[in-house]
Amino acid sequence: MKHVFTILSFMLLITITSQAQTYRGNPSTESKDRIVKLYPNPATSYITFDVKKDYTGNYMIQIYSFLGKKMYEVANIPQKSTVQLSDFNRGLYIYHLIDMPTGKIIESGKFQVSH
Repeated sequence: MKHVFTILSFMLLITITSQAQTYRGNPSTESKDRIVKLYPNPATSYITFDVKKDYTGNYMIQIYSFLGKKMYEVANIPQKSTVQLSDFNRGLYIYHLIDMPTGKIIESGKFQVSH
């Protein structure tokens, strides 16, 4: 009986801890602060990156697989850029918008490919 109580207490502690770490932000306000809008997400055959008009400069987009493998890179992107996903496997991908003169990552995000 003592072991059952210990196990149940441990499970309750894990549940409470995991709920405390769950992100509960408001996505509608966050999307207003984003420089890049990407769609469709999840994507099947292509994804479009749309950079806000008031952000002028030399930007690069890099896309990495969830395991860290660089899948795509393009410099001096136009305001709207479409990436074909035929060489991408199903899964989660991370993109970085990089300011080319400084090399700083301006924005990062994720998208899903579901063929």
